Amino acid sequence: MSRFVPVFCFCLLAVFSMAAEKASVDSVAWGKTATGEKVSLFTLKNAAGMEAKITNYGGIIVALSAPDKKGQFADVVLGFDTLEPYLGKHPHFGALTGRYANRIGGAKFKLNGQEVQVTANSGKNHIHGGVENFAKKVWKASEVRKGDNVGVEMRYTSPDGEEGFPGTLECLVTYTLKADNTLEIKYRATTDKATVVNLTNHSYFNLAGEGSGDVLGHEMMIAATEFTPTDDALIPTGEIATVVGTPLEFNVPLKIGSRIDSDFKALVQGKGYDHNYILRAGSGMRLAAKVRDPKSGRVMTVMTTEPGVQFYTGNHLKGVAGKSGHVYEKRHGFCLETQHYPDSPNQPAFPSVVLHPGDVYQSPPSFQFSAE
Repeated sequence: MSRFVPVFCFCLLAVFSMAAEKASVDSVAWGKTATGEKVSLFTLKNAAGMEAKITNYGGIIVALSAPDKKGQFADVVLGFDTLEPYLGKHPHFGALTGRYANRIGGAKFKLNGQEVQVTANSGKNHIHGGVENFAKKVWKASEVRKGDNVGVEMRYTSPDGEEGFPGTLECLVTYTLKADNTLEIKYRATTDKATVVNLTNHSYFNLAGEGSGDVLGHEMMIAATEFTPTDDALIPTGEIATVVGTPLEFNVPLKIGSRIDSDFKALVQGKGYDHNYILRAGSGMRLAAKVRDPKSGRVMTVMTTEPGVQFYTGNHLKGVAGKSGHVYEKRHGFCLETQHYPDSPNQPAFPSVVLHPGDVYQSPPSFQFSAE
């Protein structure tokens, strides 16, 4: 009997250990909108212990826990602990951004010879889909399980004329947490009328952990040699310019803060980095950026099929009350928004963002986390 008990206990521990290592996805009620729509919070967890919390309100990534070089986990995205602050005005924390991410100059453009007027919600310009944009919608969501990968699938139908955009847009966005610590976001959309589409995610990252201070010591590499210059309202001029030899160049890893306060015109305009980088040409998935926090050793690698990525350093954050009593200030987080170029509907030389009936918009960016 004395020999049987230890073996029995060992077997139970092994079973519990195996169970703990399985990937999982579950959801809980997370409150209601002002109009009474029910909101859920989905928790995705892989066998390695990485965890993503995503809500069907705005497809927002609420939390994303990744391990450091010692195996210690920390939440690496800025945001809030509860639904209520997301329902109000906030800096697009973690948001699914659309129908058109980034800016459209003059809040208008021509499509098939007809002028289209969309919502002007940034002075005379349009930004991030308008006032009632995709980040403020309750998406129909369902859990997804496929082998060692777990996720949540979200659907929203944007009606013809919403925020001024033509066409009924059927949207499907799938978040998948993979066994290799990759968070993949697959965007898919179809329309019944010609329209423009540009979807992205607007998470603010801090690889040292949210609430740990600024990100100026992070080492950034962006796979680009060109960018789209803008006017003072950050609307592209239509030019393509080199970043080589300028403070915008990140072809080799450099600290974000090493040149951020330069008097270089583009940095003065953006009050720091807020620029669309033109990614190196190629087909299929390719590297957009790689970021490392030297202290924790956490690394984030961003892959995309999109032609550009917007690098933003949280230049306008000021006294935002975030998670666990943390207060977010200027440059406490950075964004890497995979996308088509800003103001593409008004720039014929830029890659087209027009979606026609019968065609499918698809974009599958991924964010892989590692440590070194």
